[in-house]
Amino acid sequence: MRWVGLAGALIACLALEVTARVWASSSPTRYAQAEFNTAPVPENASATQGANALGESIYLHGITQSGSELAGARGGALPVTTGVDAACVNCHRHSGLGTNDERIRVPPITGRYLFHPQEASAGDPDLHYVGAVLGDRAPYTDATLARAVREGINSEGKPLGTLMPRFHLNDTEMQALVTYLRSMDRSTEPGVSDTVLHFATIVTPDADPQKRGAMLSVLQQYFKDKNLFPFPPSPRMHTSAKTVYAKSMYMANRRWQLHVWDLSGPPSTWRAQLEERIAKEPVMAVVSGLGAGQWEPVHEFCEQQHVPCLFPNVEVPLVEERDFYSLYFSKGVLLEAGLLANAIEESGAGRAHRTVLQIYRDGDSGESAARALGQNLQRRGIAVRNHMLTSVDSEGEFARALEGASSADSLVLWLRPSDIARLASIPPPGVPVYVSGVLGGLEHMPLPASWRVQAHLSYPFDLPDRRLIRVDYPLGWFSLRHIPVVDEQVQVDTYLACGLLAEALSHSADTFNREYLVERTEDLLEHRVLTGYYPRLTLAEGQRFASKGGYVVHFKGAEGSAIVADQDWTVP
Repeated sequence: MRWVGLAGALIACLALEVTARVWASSSPTRYAQAEFNTAPVPENASATQGANALGESIYLHGITQSGSELAGARGGALPVTTGVDAACVNCHRHSGLGTNDERIRVPPITGRYLFHPQEASAGDPDLHYVGAVLGDRAPYTDATLARAVREGINSEGKPLGTLMPRFHLNDTEMQALVTYLRSMDRSTEPGVSDTVLHFATIVTPDADPQKRGAMLSVLQQYFKDKNLFPFPPSPRMHTSAKTVYAKSMYMANRRWQLHVWDLSGPPSTWRAQLEERIAKEPVMAVVSGLGAGQWEPVHEFCEQQHVPCLFPNVEVPLVEERDFYSLYFSKGVLLEAGLLANAIEESGAGRAHRTVLQIYRDGDSGESAARALGQNLQRRGIAVRNHMLTSVDSEGEFARALEGASSADSLVLWLRPSDIARLASIPPPGVPVYVSGVLGGLEHMPLPASWRVQAHLSYPFDLPDRRLIRVDYPLGWFSLRHIPVVDEQVQVDTYLACGLLAEALSHSADTFNREYLVERTEDLLEHRVLTGYYPRLTLAEGQRFASKGGYVVHFKGAEGSAIVADQDWTVP
C-alpha cells in the first residue's frame, strides 16, 4: 500500500514523544497496500511513480531500494529495529497524520505539515486540525528532513527524542520517501463534497431478508436523525500566529447520504457490481452491511479500493489481520469454532481416540465454521467426521445424519432455527451436543426441551444480564423512533457502527481522509462505554476484530431463554 522521503516520515517525529511501547513492539504492521497518487503529475511521470513505489515500500513495509530490510538505530541500550517493525507507518500511521493520546504523541509527517511556511500557518485553512500537530517550529526542507531521518536533528537544529530511530538511507531512497510524503496530501476525497458525506452499506444476496430490513431501518433512521440534528460547527480559533492550530479547527456540517448497494448473482460477479456502483456513487466509507456465508469479495473490494468498511454484520468475515480498511466486531462463526474447540478438548481431557461429528448445510455459513473447527480439532489430535445436508426438506437425510452421533464422542450442529426446530421429532444422542449460537438464534433458538439437557451453545457475546445497561440505550432509541426489533443483535450492532462513525468524524473535524477515519475509529474504540453486545471493544496493533472472545453456555431449564456460562469469558 505507498510514497517517498522515509526520512521525512519519521523525522516528523520532530518533538517526538513516541513512547517505547510503539517501537518496542515486534508485532507485524497492520497495514496493507494503498496507492495515493493524487499529487500533481510532473513531466517525468514514470520516474515519480517509481519513486512513489520505493517510498511506499520504505514507509509501509520497511524495505529499501535493494530489497533489504530497513534498519533504525537508537542510542544507548535500545535495540536496532529492522524491516516491517522499522517502517514509518508503525508510528506515523497509514494516513501520515500521526497520533495523540495520553501515552503517545506522534506528529503528522505529510508534506502539508512538514514543509508548510511557519509565517503563513496562522491563517491557512488548508492546515486542518490534527491533534498531534506541532506548529511552533521552522518548516522542513528536503535537506533538513534528510538530516532528521539520518541524524535525528530537527528543522531548528535540535535533537529529536531517542525513540526516533536514525535511518541510513541513500539519496535515492531519501528522495523517494520525501516524494511519497508529499503525495499523501490529497486535495479531494471520494465521497466528500462541501455539503455532503456519502456512505454505502452493502448487502449480499445470501443475507436474511428480515435482517436486511432490520439493519436498514436503523441505518436510515440514524442518517435521518443526523441530518435533522447535526453537530453545531466549531468556531475557528484565533490564537497565536506561531501555532498551526490558529484558525484551523473548524468543523463544517455536512449532510450524510446513504447508498444501499444490494448485490445479486454469484460471488464471482460481486466485484464487478461493486466497481460499477462506486464509479457511479463514490463514497467515503462503507458502514455496517449484511452478509451470511460469503463476504470475501466485499472485503477484498474494500481493501483494493481503499474504502473503509466499518463493522458489517457478517457471519464469516475474511481473516486477514494485515489488511487495513476492514474492521469487524468479531470473527462470527469462526470465533465460535475456536470457543467450541477449547470446550470439546476440555470435556474429553484424558481420553484418547476421540471423534466429533459435525452437521451443517451445504453452502451455508456453517460449512466454513465446520472447516475451521475441524482443522482446529485435528491439530489437537481429535478425529472429525462431517455430514453436509444438501436437501432442506428431506426428513430422512436429517435423521440419518444424526444417527451417526451415537458412534461419536461429541455432536456439533451448525444449523439454523428451522433445522433446530425439527429436532423435536428425533431423540437426542447420549453424547454432549454443541450448537452454534450465531446461526441458531442465540438464547432464543427453538431447541426442544429433550435436547436442552445435554446441549451447549457457543456464545461470542456478553451474557444477557451483563449487557443490559449497554443495550438499553439503543433499545430505547429504537422504541422512541418506532423501529420494530426484529433481530436485536444485528440492530444493536448496526446502531453501534453508526455511533462509532459519527464519533470518529466529529473527532476528525474537517480532516476528511479515509485512512484517518479508520485510525480515529481504532483510537476511540477502546474508550467507548456503550459497547452493545460486547463487554469490551479494542483494536491493538495488527488487529481487525474488536471483540476477541466469548462463552460456551447451557440453558438453565427445559423452557425459556435463561442461559448459564460453562466457564469465564474465553479468548480462543
